[in-house]
Amino acid sequence: MIQTSDSESDRLRARQQVLVADDNPRLLASLASLLGDHGFRAVTASNGSEACQLLREHRFTMALLDLNMPGRDGFQVMEEASRLQPDCALVVVSGETSFRAVSRALRRGASDYIRKPFDPDEVLATLENVLGKQSLLRAHEDVQQRLEKSESLHRYIVNNSPDIVFMLDGQGRFCFLNRKVVNLLGYQPADLLGKHFRLLLDDEEASRSKLALNDPGISADHPVSFEVCLRASGSDRATRHFEITAFPISDDSWRTLGDREYSDLSLHARYYGIARDVTERKEAEAFISFQAYHDLLTRLPNRALFRDRLTMALNHASRHHQQLAVMFLDLDRFKIINDTLGHTVGDRLLQAVTQRLEKCLRKGDTLSRFGGDEFTLLLPAVPDREDAAVIANKLINALREPFQLDNQDIFIGVSIGIAMFPEAGDNIEQLIRNADLAMYQVKSRGKDSYCFFESSMTVDSSERLTLERDLRRAISDGELRVHYQPQVCLRTRRITGLEALVRWQHPERGLLMPADFLPLASETNLISEISHQVLTSACEEVGQWIAAGHRDLRLAVNLSPVQVEHPMFTERLMSQLRHIGFPPANLEIEITENVIMNDLEQVSHTLRELARHGVRIAIDDFGTGYSSLNYLHHLPIHTLKIDRSFVHGVRSGNDGACIVNAIIAMAQGLKLEIVAEGVETQDQLEYLSTSDCDLVQGFLFGRAQPGDRIAELLDCHALPIASSA
Repeated sequence: MIQTSDSESDRLRARQQVLVADDNPRLLASLASLLGDHGFRAVTASNGSEACQLLREHRFTMALLDLNMPGRDGFQVMEEASRLQPDCALVVVSGETSFRAVSRALRRGASDYIRKPFDPDEVLATLENVLGKQSLLRAHEDVQQRLEKSESLHRYIVNNSPDIVFMLDGQGRFCFLNRKVVNLLGYQPADLLGKHFRLLLDDEEASRSKLALNDPGISADHPVSFEVCLRASGSDRATRHFEITAFPISDDSWRTLGDREYSDLSLHARYYGIARDVTERKEAEAFISFQAYHDLLTRLPNRALFRDRLTMALNHASRHHQQLAVMFLDLDRFKIINDTLGHTVGDRLLQAVTQRLEKCLRKGDTLSRFGGDEFTLLLPAVPDREDAAVIANKLINALREPFQLDNQDIFIGVSIGIAMFPEAGDNIEQLIRNADLAMYQVKSRGKDSYCFFESSMTVDSSERLTLERDLRRAISDGELRVHYQPQVCLRTRRITGLEALVRWQHPERGLLMPADFLPLASETNLISEISHQVLTSACEEVGQWIAAGHRDLRLAVNLSPVQVEHPMFTERLMSQLRHIGFPPANLEIEITENVIMNDLEQVSHTLRELARHGVRIAIDDFGTGYSSLNYLHHLPIHTLKIDRSFVHGVRSGNDGACIVNAIIAMAQGLKLEIVAEGVETQDQLEYLSTSDCDLVQGFLFGRAQPGDRIAELLDCHALPIASSA
């Protein structure tokens, strides 16, 4: 390409007179101003007739034409321009974008096509491109004249073309190749001369190419163009993509050539062609296509491709009366890992999870990343539920082994919901939605398992959505209340501790208990915000009582596993206490044994950090989970809370009494404080008193009450026993 300096380019522009024709005054003025600002001389026409008149009166380098204009349209102006000024380059600027209009404009001689509304940079780039093409055309004409005087120059240009130039005889055999074939395909021209072009193609593409060359409509004015893959020489070279442009050669085409070498070829050559390497373009198109249908992080199909494959699988299953399964997978604890270790580690974890999951799949299954840490899995042609359950168990077991990332073990689980076609739905939306509903059932039951969709879940889901909406409003509108249940010393019958319990004052349903909304809060990740509000409110209120003279009063709070398992839990808790001004030594955190055993290493570290700051640790519902003397001995545990189920079983000589006695004896041996929950009768109270239990709480001393009532009870020398147990 002939290049010019910026100053030369400016001088060239100054000599360019451009016709601008459009019936939109504002657009016409905008185009004229744009051209004038960049050195062109713009002459405007507001309709096709005026444009044709200007073509008769002035000479133009190029014309920017709208297609739809009154009087004479853009196509008629193009015909007039071709007749009057064949050297004038034509560029269409139109809002008409149909294939038919674009194709027609290009056939009428348009050099380019700009869609409205136009981009100024695109217009300028197009004009520069057209000017460049005109410059090249002029240069080409000059070269053609020089070629008539020098065949050696012709051979030089051909052999130094960026494309492969070739000629074929009537049977499709190569009779000429330029040197570019060496660079692009690794063949010497002599290696291919006399060989059929099918040598470079597979059978299917060879047949297609032969049909294209035999097209009766092909001519020098109408060459045929098609794309093929050509084999490169040697196993170390990859197959490359080429765009072939070819046309037949008539005998008259050789009359101007006097060189003996080319005169000999004229006896055999029947086709002339150019092979342009478009490998990079094809690879870019393939990558764009991959991006459109795949997740770039995991390389898995995305939602769009999953839906396409599910559609095909549903059609096949319907025709052949088969079942299929759609699974919705959600990773457990991924958010904590992502927030703590960073998104880079989170991304690597998703990639590692993908690799493990793929190893569990059958040929024909489709695993896709649905978004975030959610995946969907299509199992076509599943005979029954048992087969789907087998695969679900494989997936769960595959993720139970720790992942090694940044020299540390990372544990993660997966909750899986399964929807079977046709019983759980007969279309894409139903199957994905119902698999999602089933997955939430798993989350509510403790995670790291699977569940099949049942019709009852749809009703539960509707109620769940309503309750979730109300709960989010309750958090923002301050509808949550803190009630306190006293923990009473058996020796003094005075309140020594208070367990903070959340209540929801629903505007329509009244006072709701924790069991009515906390499971939903855990599923929807609202539990942390609720716990933060409850802890803040309780610490502020109890802190006032402590400051008023009840210096040994202890506040016990229950925290969710999500909070305790978070590596930043201790730091956030202590910051919250400092902000409120609550003494850490008066706070007791209640957790269950299951929380400790789920992630023993992380939770152990958290408990030791809490104890270092003076916070007490209580094991709630002791005896109902993974009871272990080992963790009681090694962890900073201060209090054991006997579960109400054992207290209710207290009778002389029965199993409940034996368990209570064993827990109390063990706690005394480990120098731990004992709190018995669910004390409701005088018999239970007397038994616990004779068994050396330290503290009790339960309905015998009243239900959980708001702070104003508790403030009155704190001043009692001995807490009264409720009249009805």
